[in-house]
Amino acid sequence: MRISLLGKKIGMTQIKSGSNTIPVTLVEIVDHDVFGLKTLEKDGYNAIIFSAGDIKKEKNTAKPLLVQFKKLDLQPKERLFEVRVESRNTLKSFEKTNNDIFDGLEERFVDVSGITIGKGFAGAMKRWNFAGLEASHGVSVSHRSHGSTGQRQDPGRVFKGKKMAGHLGETSNTVQNLQIISVDKELKVIAVRGAIPGHKNSYVFINDSIKMGRLESFTRVNNINLIF
Repeated sequence: MRISLLGKKIGMTQIKSGSNTIPVTLVEIVDHDVFGLKTLEKDGYNAIIFSAGDIKKEKNTAKPLLVQFKKLDLQPKERLFEVRVESRNTLKSFEKTNNDIFDGLEERFVDVSGITIGKGFAGAMKRWNFAGLEASHGVSVSHRSHGSTGQRQDPGRVFKGKKMAGHLGETSNTVQNLQIISVDKELKVIAVRGAIPGHKNSYVFINDSIKMGRLESFTRVNNINLIF
């Protein structure tokens, strides 16, 4: 079965393995509730919607969303996320199970998705790795500028998509083929080899690596059995 988990990034550390030092990122697996289902007939694809993440104050939740939580008799959560289920049959309902989602996670390869750290407004050298201008005579105080951006009279404008200074970071990113080094079932924390997107305490999505031969459909996600 494939896995699809929602976690909170704790931070990076290192694990000693003999004479080797392995850099790892600690991720806390977050508890969740089933918020809703998307079906092939109504939405064009099958998916299950989870709610996760504790909120500090209930009043900070939007009122329309708060009404939906109360209708479902669920505790309001901070984040909603969707897991698509590849199947030709329409998804009808679900049932919860007591399976241990941490079984078989160790040494598994996963893809981790998250929102990268926002770095605000950045120049062309930092944003696009431009070399900059010459730091010699004749180049005034413009060593880190991006240089000319326009054209001649034809077309007489700057093309869309031109690499220039602007907002850097805070975009969706996925790092593939990361191995889970260790699992702590009591703390619900896994150690993933290498770095993953996002700042500390940000949410990340953990899915089976698509490049490691796990492309088959799955009917169990986070202790949920799906009924078709």
